[in-house]
Amino acid sequence: MPETAQTAHEDASTATTDADTWRRAGRRLLAHMIGEMAYEEMVLPRPGPGDDAWTLAVDGGVAYAFTARRGGFGSWHVDPGSLTRTTDRGREPAWDPTLFVTDAQKTVGLPGDSLAEVVRDLMATHAADARLTAASPGAAALADLPYEDLEGYQTGHPCIFVNKGRLGFSAADAARYTPEARGAFHLVWIAVHPDLGRFQAMAGTDRAGLLEGELDADQRAAFAERIRERGGDPDAYLWLPVHPFQWDEVVAPLFASEIALGRLVRLGHSRDRYRPFQSIRTLMNLDRPDRLNVKVPLMIRNTLVWRGLSGTQTGCAPHTSTWLRDLAGRDAFFSETGVAMLAERASATVPHPVFDQMPQAPYRFHELLGTIWREPIHHHLAPGERARTMACLLLEGADGRALVTELVERSGLGAEEWLRRFLGALFPPVLHYLYRYGASFTPHGENVVLVFDADEAPVRIALKDFGSDVELLPFDLPEYAEIPDHVRAVLHRWKPEELAHSVLSAICAGHLRFLADIVQRQLGVPGDRLWELAREQVLAYQERFPELAERFAWFDLLAPKVGRVALNREQLMGGGFHERAERDAEFDVMHGLVDNPLAAPEAGR
Repeated sequence: MPETAQTAHEDASTATTDADTWRRAGRRLLAHMIGEMAYEEMVLPRPGPGDDAWTLAVDGGVAYAFTARRGGFGSWHVDPGSLTRTTDRGREPAWDPTLFVTDAQKTVGLPGDSLAEVVRDLMATHAADARLTAASPGAAALADLPYEDLEGYQTGHPCIFVNKGRLGFSAADAARYTPEARGAFHLVWIAVHPDLGRFQAMAGTDRAGLLEGELDADQRAAFAERIRERGGDPDAYLWLPVHPFQWDEVVAPLFASEIALGRLVRLGHSRDRYRPFQSIRTLMNLDRPDRLNVKVPLMIRNTLVWRGLSGTQTGCAPHTSTWLRDLAGRDAFFSETGVAMLAERASATVPHPVFDQMPQAPYRFHELLGTIWREPIHHHLAPGERARTMACLLLEGADGRALVTELVERSGLGAEEWLRRFLGALFPPVLHYLYRYGASFTPHGENVVLVFDADEAPVRIALKDFGSDVELLPFDLPEYAEIPDHVRAVLHRWKPEELAHSVLSAICAGHLRFLADIVQRQLGVPGDRLWELAREQVLAYQERFPELAERFAWFDLLAPKVGRVALNREQLMGGGFHERAERDAEFDVMHGLVDNPLAAPEAGR
């Protein structure tokens, strides 16, 4: 049974008041931080005495020393237990991320206001990591967890070290609404006047049918009566769920006029309990897992952006889902891969009546209220299959054993064969959308769901998040003709070499460069061999579809060197982009080139 909010709060307090847990979490976060800053060349470690030994000189004569393994894409994997800090007072173990960032302020080039923001984010991330450290079970127990429960042990975006800052959450909010709290809460349902909101849906989904699937009949009747009591028509009003944090912090105070006038009606709480995925604003139904996942806005800032819902992108979600699903449904190669597209079946957008007339207001004020209803993975599993997000392959249990190690052992397959099957499930559908249809999304660890057979061998994938992350080429392809004009006009358009980063950065730099280190340490498969297996998938696809040779050249996934996406530089040096009127629609910040491990070895010579 899910933990109550009170239990989660007590567990959080225990985790963050235990000194040993706090230091262990801090060492891991500091190691992650130094590794990613070195990867993005924000700091430049120098070789130290001994194998894999490195030193890093920072401000004021302070130096950090550690051991680290190097890997594909120029990555750094720092051993947390090896970290030391040396000053004129001597050497001591290093475990404090905030001390490091203040030590390295001038070295990194952080202005004072940015440093304060980084420290705030680091403290919140450290606290969340301490909760995870205190509660983490061993690998075997992780492998036994259902899909919904495993989400509560994920460690966040692997490329961004301040990945749980959640500006706007109080300590109580963090103990109630975060994935690592592993709690449960009820959503607030509201109804809005028809001229306030807009509903969009895929064919076969309408408002009445959606509500029948999401709410029991007696609750629908009770909610309808509340709308009538406020003088509204239940069939005309748009019903949607709201996160309880968002109701309290945003909707109740900022839509107070609409509430007073009966144009926005609070209907009551959901009967079902919900829990967040790692993305926090996307929620799963714990009591009825077959009911739709919901994605709702939150007035919090986490990683790079405020976590609202763009009205434009939310409005596109059912249309892009329709296009991607239709392609998968009629293309024989997609059928061969078994890919499932977790369609965003419907969405609701509710602009704020006043802020909507203020185009220069920071973008978070334009993303206050709305919902996306997404199919859950449970709709797509055959008997005997089970699902986990791809991110879980980077988890290591409290016993030091990686979850992927446990899964390989249970499968009865050799490690290399298991990895070949994993990559064979992952690459073909993503490559086909990119090469054949000129479409990319962001298939990072949380947006790819791995489907395993009864023996724990990966057999196929499901893909999700088509509201905000579908991108097209800057010129129209014939394959784009089925996308409605109003949708095609607002989707992001990126150059081919940028679109290629849906594979190069989201999958390779964002996931495989971390997995390569784990499989080398725990499965005895050299990191270079994992990259060879990945390259085999790209080459096999290209051999299968020689007629797409021109497009292979456009995207050039096998180039000897590729651009390095530098998400932490963007986060730390953003220059006020959080306050802009529009989300940053430009491509991610890039910094220099790295050797591409997908390229043939001789290609980089």
